[in-house]
Amino acid sequence: MSTKVSDGFQIVQDLIKLRWVPEILASIEAGNNRYSQMLDSIEYISHTELNRKLSILLDREVIDKTIDGRNTYYSLLPFGEDLVHVFHHLEELGERYF
Repeated sequence: MSTKVSDGFQIVQDLIKLRWVPEILASIEAGNNRYSQMLDSIEYISHTELNRKLSILLDREVIDKTIDGRNTYYSLLPFGEDLVHVFHHLEELGERYF
């Protein structure tokens, strides 16, 4: 494998194995674009974990953060949309074979 492909695979693998990342991305995809909406839509996630994971996702350019006055909104960037697609596919594989 070339270094570039290997690096890309490692980045995706690191994100996939992080707890709460699939749930956060699915929540944003479902239209929960504000922090409080995400927190309410993801059972058992703490404020600390949501903040931690949002920071990682912003840093890795998976999501975008927009501040409009007093409101903050999160949205999926193209990389995030592709990851959600991968997560959906993994769910389908699990349903099909297990």
